[in-house]
Amino acid sequence: MDCTNAHHITLSLKIMEKPPTFAVALKYEKDKQDAPVVTAKGARLVADQILKVAGEHDIPLYHDAELASLLSQVPIGDEIPQELYLAVAEVLAFTYALNGKSITE
Repeated sequence: MDCTNAHHITLSLKIMEKPPTFAVALKYEKDKQDAPVVTAKGARLVADQILKVAGEHDIPLYHDAELASLLSQVPIGDEIPQELYLAVAEVLAFTYALNGKSITE
């Protein structure tokens, strides 16, 4: 999984540090999608697995309990709602910065 490409970002969010109680994974391909899509979500053991896979693929983790809680309501495979665009844009900017890229690249 190539997550360094500026056109493809996947990230995980979790509510609590230890143990993670909930995690959400998002995928965004700016040339193919209008908005990021929820690709995985789950509590406890599923959250652990999401974070494990993220770690195995060097996918950045972003910790925001409120945002993770809101994203937990989005069905898997659905784009995030417009009300969350700004909050998720900040997360995407964070992940682009980690990769030394600009969000406009």
